[in-house]
Amino acid sequence: MTALETLEIRNARALDGSPVAVRIERTADGRATIAAIGASLPDAPAAAGGIEAIDAQGALLMPGLVEAHTHLDKTAWGMPWYVNECGSRLIDRIDNERAWRASSGHDAGAASLALGRAFLAAGTTRLRTHVDIDTDAGLRHLDGVLATRETLADTLDMQIVAFPQSGVLDREGTVALLDESLARGADVLGWLDPCAIDRDPAKSLDAMFALADKHGCPVDIHLHEPGEMGVFSFELMLERIAALGMQGKVVVSHAFCLGELDAARAEALLARLADAGVSLITTAPPSRVVPPLMACRRAGVPLAGGNDGIRDTWTPYGSPDMLERAMMIGLRYNLRRDDELDIALDCVTHQGAQVCGFQDYGLQVGARADLVLVDALNAAQAIVTRAPRRWVVANGRVVVREGMAV
Repeated sequence: MTALETLEIRNARALDGSPVAVRIERTADGRATIAAIGASLPDAPAAAGGIEAIDAQGALLMPGLVEAHTHLDKTAWGMPWYVNECGSRLIDRIDNERAWRASSGHDAGAASLALGRAFLAAGTTRLRTHVDIDTDAGLRHLDGVLATRETLADTLDMQIVAFPQSGVLDREGTVALLDESLARGADVLGWLDPCAIDRDPAKSLDAMFALADKHGCPVDIHLHEPGEMGVFSFELMLERIAALGMQGKVVVSHAFCLGELDAARAEALLARLADAGVSLITTAPPSRVVPPLMACRRAGVPLAGGNDGIRDTWTPYGSPDMLERAMMIGLRYNLRRDDELDIALDCVTHQGAQVCGFQDYGLQVGARADLVLVDALNAAQAIVTRAPRRWVVANGRVVVREGMAV
């Protein structure tokens, strides 16, 4: 799609089953937006230039998929199989990964580019990735992922989280590296288990919020901590959010502790999270408790979905297919009805965009032109069958045509 072209998609079906057509036009700055959407399209403007037309042949139209939590820099996607012999503790996996990446010469730039392209081919057009920052690797992994973001900038809208996977307080110099990462292009400040890893939650969270306040950036903190430990970390975060006026700028990934609370206590804490504008992200792991999805929705706490790592030293599992992750969410939360599976799709579309703060998202006039066409009757069938992507359009550019990546 050149600057003079218009792209039209006709004979598609909306998620509610109604007929839908879309016109996409590119602006002078190279951004492609939805110019018209409805059961039929008005005549194209006389100055529209060349028009490319797609006959969807009744395919289901969805917005571009959103990956809210992954680690592009860690992956071994497309590489020789990694034989995992790591211990089961969190610190075992952290130390093992750091040692393997250093000894193997793992290239975060090449790895993230391969996986980023695979995400695009499966219909993901918005993505948040964490990138390891530590005193061993410095900013090497960040540099690789920044290059990937630049390479894919025309199609994949990527946020980068500067993430201290090895912790902060025990590794002097990490705060300075995170500071430099945010200055060099990272969008979000990441953090990790202030009690379990840093072992001084007040000092750890003070450092986190001070750095976020300095850069005016949002925070995305991995919180694996169980039970009362995790609740205590939430309490400390809520105090600092109120003191610094950071409502709406904090995301908590995993948040396993919320799934261990009785219903009344969970609802009370979720009400406080909603008041503070805190959002959650889950990978819907089958081996851990998870935040209560329906209670989150009732409380007004956005809950998005993500893969976490994909085929790395932490896990052999995962794929860059967000319909598959929606299926995992459906299985983990026992979503069986078709309308319940609509919620699973919401976790990897609109909720993901909301939690990450991706702008101009959705299937409406003025939104960035990101959309996916699949052979399915509705969202439920698309999720359960992981329907092949017949067409994928990212920022107005066709990246999958008749099922083939281009």
